Amino acid sequence: MIRYALRCDRSHDFESWFQSSAAYDSQVKRRLVTCPICGSAKVDKAIMAPRIVGKKGRGRATPPPEPTATTTAPEAAQSAPTSLLMAQERELRAKLKELRDHIVKNADNVGERFANEARAMHYGDKEHRPIYGEASPDEAKSLIDEGIEVSPLPTLPEDRN
Repeated sequence: MIRYALRCDRSHDFESWFQSSAAYDSQVKRRLVTCPICGSAKVDKAIMAPRIVGKKGRGRATPPPEPTATTTAPEAAQSAPTSLLMAQERELRAKLKELRDHIVKNADNVGERFANEARAMHYGDKEHRPIYGEASPDEAKSLIDEGIEVSPLPTLPEDRN
């Protein structure tokens, strides 16, 4: 993984991690790297100091100097380095939570009867309606093998705590 310090055409500084320099080049070319502050896709690598560790871990690298700001205080707060991946992850989590909340609000929770209810609706024994519930991996695979569409309900890390 490579961490790059980046700067948009409006001089907002931020950083992001990439699998390789080729991955960075590919994403920039496809305009997938955008400034988390203003949304600009005109992004370039900023100058950054390398971190070097001494032999056998004796020395620790000194952190790179903070970027000097020539803007006013409110603008400086906006241009503080921000992790692009963190912003994208927060957005993805928010959308997954929104999807899950929509399903929970608009569908019936049938609990452990999910597989039986889904089959009954699929074969016309019950009226179709949106449902969600619990199914083992084997039950879900069996439903899919029968041509019954099922999808797992999105679970976020904070739901497990």
